[in-house]
Amino acid sequence: MDMIAATNNKGKLKEIREILDNYNIYSLKDKNIDIDVVEDKDTFLENAKKKAIEIYKLTKESTIADDSGLCINALNGFPGVLTHRFLGDNATDEMRNNYLINKMNDYKDRSAKVVCCIVYYDGENTIIGEGVINGFIAKNRRGSNGFGFDEIFELESGKTLAELTSIEKNKISARALALEDLKLKLKLSKIKSRINSQISKFKIIN
Repeated sequence: MDMIAATNNKGKLKEIREILDNYNIYSLKDKNIDIDVVEDKDTFLENAKKKAIEIYKLTKESTIADDSGLCINALNGFPGVLTHRFLGDNATDEMRNNYLINKMNDYKDRSAKVVCCIVYYDGENTIIGEGVINGFIAKNRRGSNGFGFDEIFELESGKTLAELTSIEKNKISARALALEDLKLKLKLSKIKSRINSQISKFKIIN
């Protein structure tokens, strides 16, 4: 089954393709789509839905889109849905991560969580995958096997997400959990569709 992932982020695509390995996943670039859907909603779920629906309308192909972010408890959930743009569109991951590390120097409570919502949309069905992991804001950037805020999100093990191998990360990251949740729900949706189809055929025959 073919599916468009509403992103061109190489790190994100790699994670999506490794977990949804029974689907053919295409990026926006693969489909020659040059569009940046504005994430102007108040929740991760609403942003993910908006992206999935807008890309589907352009392509008429099954689409998945996600929105995720870092929610810091001492900062009342900030940066939340603004995680990737709270310093403006031209800021780098390094700039954002350094800002948050410096910001957290004023707080004893460094606890935080990563939230991810992934939405599948095919014009008829909307299926939602969700994942959440808890951890802390590290005191310095560590690790090179990640992107976004991976290098400053520290797990209870003491490692940041960027210090994990791809295999380790794909077992516990919020996006991985959301993808696994979505994968299971897509499978259940297919089974339900087949059962309904068989029931319809039985009714016609009888």
